[in-house]
Amino acid sequence: MKREPLLWKSVKGVLFDMDGVIYVGDRPLEGVQSILDYLTSTGRQWLFVTNNASKTPQQFVSKLAGMNIRVSPDQVLGSAEATACWLSDQVRTKGWAVGPVIVLGQDGLKSALKQSGFTLTEDPAEAVYAVAGINFELSYEDLARVTLAIQNGARFIGTNGDVTYPSERGPLPGAGSLLALLATATGQQPIVIGKPHAGMYQQAMRRIGLEPSDVMMVGDRYETDIAGAIKIGLRTAGILTGISTRDEFQNATMPPDVIVENLPQMLVMMRAADESNDGIQKVQ
Repeated sequence: MKREPLLWKSVKGVLFDMDGVIYVGDRPLEGVQSILDYLTSTGRQWLFVTNNASKTPQQFVSKLAGMNIRVSPDQVLGSAEATACWLSDQVRTKGWAVGPVIVLGQDGLKSALKQSGFTLTEDPAEAVYAVAGINFELSYEDLARVTLAIQNGARFIGTNGDVTYPSERGPLPGAGSLLALLATATGQQPIVIGKPHAGMYQQAMRRIGLEPSDVMMVGDRYETDIAGAIKIGLRTAGILTGISTRDEFQNATMPPDVIVENLPQMLVMMRAADESNDGIQKVQ
C-alpha cells in the first residue's frame, strides 16, 4: 500500500520512544529539549511512549530531570501503565476473573497494577494472572514463582516483546527474552500489550486527543516502533540513534515516512516546513 508523502505541516502530535531515541542508558541523546520546546511552541502535542515497564511515570520524570529534560508524569506512557489499564478493561468489560496478580517486574509494573485495583501476590497457587516485564534485579526464584503460577493456570500476560534493551554497553536481554524463557518453561504464549500492539498506541491517542493520521511516531526499532504505528495509521520517523540501521528501515516492506540521523535533523526538517510559504514542504 502506497502512502501519501509526508507533509510536516500536517503533524499535530509526536510520540517518542525513549530508549534509543531520548537516551541510551543514562546518557541523554542530542537535541531532546530543543525539539520538545519547539513542538510546544508551535501548538503540537507530544508524548513519550515506552515499552520499558521498570519505572513509574514519576521515576521516568526524575531520570529525565537528571538529564536536564523537562517532562511531567502525564507526558510519559509506559507499557506497565498500558498493561495494567488493559487488564482492568478485560475484567470490567469482558468478565475476566477478579483475582491476585503475580508479577515478574519492578516498581513501574507493580505500582501500575496496584493503581488499577489489583492485589499482588507471591504465591503461585493463588495467582489468577501472571504479568511479566523487564526486571533488572531478576533472581531464579522470581522465574520459578511465575513459571509455577502459569503452570497452575494463571493467565500469562507480557508488558512487551522487545527481545533486547538498549544500553551504553550495547543491546542487553529485554522483556521479550524473559517472556520467551517463561513460554519455553510453561508451554504457554503470553498476551503481549506494548508496542507494536495496537492497545499501546490507542491509549496514546486518547492521552493526546488526536487521530492517528495527525500523529507521528519516532522510533529506533523498526519491528516495535514503526511497524505497529504504520498498522494503525500513524506517520512514522525512523531514527538512527538506537537499534535499527538505515538499511533495515529502507528495506522494510513498509518503510517509515522519513529516516533521520537524530532529533536535531528532525527539528531542522520540521522547522523548514513550518517556515515555507505554502506550508506543504514534502520530505523525500
